Amino acid sequence: MTNVAVIYYSSTGSTHRLARAAADAAAAEGAEVRLRRVPEFAATGRPGSQEHAASVADIPEATLDDLEWADAVLLGSPVHFGLAAPQLMQFINTSSPLSIQGKLLDKAVSAFASGSAEHGGQVTAILALHNAICHWGSVIVATGSADPVLYEKNNGNPYGASTVAGNRPGFIHDENVGAIAYQTRRTIQVAAALKAAAAAPAAV
Repeated sequence: MTNVAVIYYSSTGSTHRLARAAADAAAAEGAEVRLRRVPEFAATGRPGSQEHAASVADIPEATLDDLEWADAVLLGSPVHFGLAAPQLMQFINTSSPLSIQGKLLDKAVSAFASGSAEHGGQVTAILALHNAICHWGSVIVATGSADPVLYEKNNGNPYGASTVAGNRPGFIHDENVGAIAYQTRRTIQVAAALKAAAAAPAAV
């Protein structure tokens, strides 16, 4: 069984919906799943943010234990000026005690994003998260361009699933659910291969 942690920050709900779809897809694959949110640390004033915070209060907050436990990690963030949200980055900044000890080596890690505008920084936010994955020594899992779902109207980048929310709190396109499900399955497949390779007897 593969342990999957879906760790995300969401201000008004779009990234949350992608994260929930990822968790559902992982569970459908028979994985053990932890859906974990990174909490708000300052009021954003965005329409819908207070309502969203109240609606997800029952979801556990992410901890370093979730990272250490997982074989596969999916990181999700809304776009903040072309970068991942500072709330998620603050959580990542606490991960040095694990990464320095090599406890994040060879995990399969993938990233997804939401943004208000088309070409509004979703890809650059995902690539920024890839930088952190490199520092962990984990294996970046990109979606690539090899599955038909990625060519559907509101999908379409090879880095990770993303949505154009258009300033609609909690909105994602139906096609994005298929994209994040594919991304999740692919991340689990890579994690399982890495886990099997680590457990295999060394060649003599």
